[in-house]
Amino acid sequence: MSLMKSSLNLAALKISAQQFSTELTSTSISSLYGVTDGKAVGSYVEKAFVEYVSKRFDFQAGNSAQGLDFPKLSVDIKVTSIRQPQSSCPFISADQKVYGLGYHLLVFVYEKTDIASDKVAKLEIKHVIFIDKLYTGDFQTTKGICELLDSGANADDLDAFIEERNLPLDYIGRRNLATRLMADRPRIGWLTISNALQWRLQYTRAIEKASSEELEGVENLSG
Repeated sequence: MSLMKSSLNLAALKISAQQFSTELTSTSISSLYGVTDGKAVGSYVEKAFVEYVSKRFDFQAGNSAQGLDFPKLSVDIKVTSIRQPQSSCPFISADQKVYGLGYHLLVFVYEKTDIASDKVAKLEIKHVIFIDKLYTGDFQTTKGICELLDSGANADDLDAFIEERNLPLDYIGRRNLATRLMADRPRIGWLTISNALQWRLQYTRAIEKASSEELEGVENLSG
């Protein structure tokens, strides 16, 4: 008789990520031997982690329509190499660069090594970080906005700054965002977000901050 699984929550997901990373680091993976495609490695880790969690907890798995790995928890998994810690995500609106992506990020940062004698790959998980959705905005953009607000800037100042930062907005969009900023101050984000057809997310700052100090909005789950 199988035991009832507990419902998955954020705390359990974070603990599972820590435990999973330890197990994965000690695992030999023949299917990834010789693989240089980061997307293939990322897909392997994402699938393995979702399966790991599904054996222990009851949760609704994500799908392509929802776009998130754990939609009920508003969490998406990102897997990236330590050599170039970045990934992409769908562009929804320019506001995401200021107010965040709208969901939490669980980021696995790995270093891959091929062992020729055994024809297997090893994935050492160097970092596991959790970034709260309120802090998934662009660092330079949000920092600049907060500094302007602290100095008594008005909507015109904010409009000019938004234009300088090349946010993909027309005049009306910029004015609407500037007006919102006057009443709704953003948090300083821990990502570097580059404009493209998709957002390009870079995690170096988040990794460094999570590893070196305790900061609001970013957690080091690696221990």
